[in-house]
Amino acid sequence: MKKLLTKWNRLSLVIRILMGILVGVVLALTIPDAADWVTIMGSLFVSALKSVAPVLVLLIVVSAISRHKAGQQTNMKSVIVLYGISTLLAGLVAVTASFIFPVSLSLVSGAEDLSPPSGIVEVLRTLLFNVVDNPVNALMNANYIGILAWAVLLGIALRSAPDTTKDMVASLSDAVSQIVKWVINLAPFGVLGLVFESVTRNGLASLIDEYDNLLAVLIGCMLLIALVVNPLIVYLTIRKNPYPLVFACLKDSAITAFFTRSSAANIPVNMRLCDKLGLDKNTYSVSIPLGATINMAGAAITISVLTLAAVHTLGIEVDFGTALILSILSAVSAAGASGVAGGSLLLIPLACSLFGISNDVAIQVVSVGFIIGVLQDSCETALNSSSDVLFTAAADYSKKRKEGKDFVINP
Repeated sequence: MKKLLTKWNRLSLVIRILMGILVGVVLALTIPDAADWVTIMGSLFVSALKSVAPVLVLLIVVSAISRHKAGQQTNMKSVIVLYGISTLLAGLVAVTASFIFPVSLSLVSGAEDLSPPSGIVEVLRTLLFNVVDNPVNALMNANYIGILAWAVLLGIALRSAPDTTKDMVASLSDAVSQIVKWVINLAPFGVLGLVFESVTRNGLASLIDEYDNLLAVLIGCMLLIALVVNPLIVYLTIRKNPYPLVFACLKDSAITAFFTRSSAANIPVNMRLCDKLGLDKNTYSVSIPLGATINMAGAAITISVLTLAAVHTLGIEVDFGTALILSILSAVSAAGASGVAGGSLLLIPLACSLFGISNDVAIQVVSVGFIIGVLQDSCETALNSSSDVLFTAAADYSKKRKEGKDFVINP
């Protein structure tokens, strides 16, 4: 048994989730009545996500803000600006695509009691009252807006705290992240139960059609950012053909990140690529690890598309002002996405709360994200990680251009 468990753990998470999907479909098509107990695995997995997500959001944001250091003489300001522009535009592209190609989901329960907001005024009113919620109450009721507000305030307040205090907060954040990794490792069993329930309830054909459309919107947005929007940002920055640099980053960074599904695990690959491109080590030694945390255009796309899929499913009317707020919120939320596989999915309830969507419904959307995560998370990580190098290089080349120095993009 121990040897079998060791071999199972050695398999990549992608392969294990694919096996879970396959077993779930087979059981649903062959013995749906005899294996109805399988659905409990999906319910347990969803419950575990619901319990860990609020604490995760609180601690990772507090830790990131409290440990921020100012005053370093690097080219970091330009890099961070490029990170922010790309992530915001990714959110806007995802929101626009979701309106042009609306996708609906099969949500099991909780939607019937939903009272959707009437417009931007009600959205802002709800947003403001959620911001000033009691922190304990925010954690208990998964009020992610309130959690995020308290996390930002605590992080700012702790910036002047002793390093020992910051280290303790960082250790707590790492501990919760480790718990998230344990939960994510159970994803194959949770996905097995969720797929089984979905197929027995809706049939295999509807399952395939629904997720095909959702994946098409998600991956289409990510390709648009990688091949059109990001190159345009780089061109406006360095005033040279950006595609040699873009393709170098996709070839040497994105492919590796696609299979590892971890921006953190891809840091050594990106460092080596930066050195190969001849970039300033004082900048990329900071910007690459930082980008693995805050440069999350792919996560912004995932959050926006899946949130609006829930919105379209529930028939909620969304005006321009609310859509703009969602774009900004998805960009800000993406910067706090967990470094583990599927981390951006845990921030979907934060965006859903903007529309008054209950946590129970939002977690169902998260579950759908894990089902399609084999492709979604791989593409998301590939976009995020490769653009870390792309924008670090763009900032470095832009600095040389302004100083009158000649530079050659030599990937």
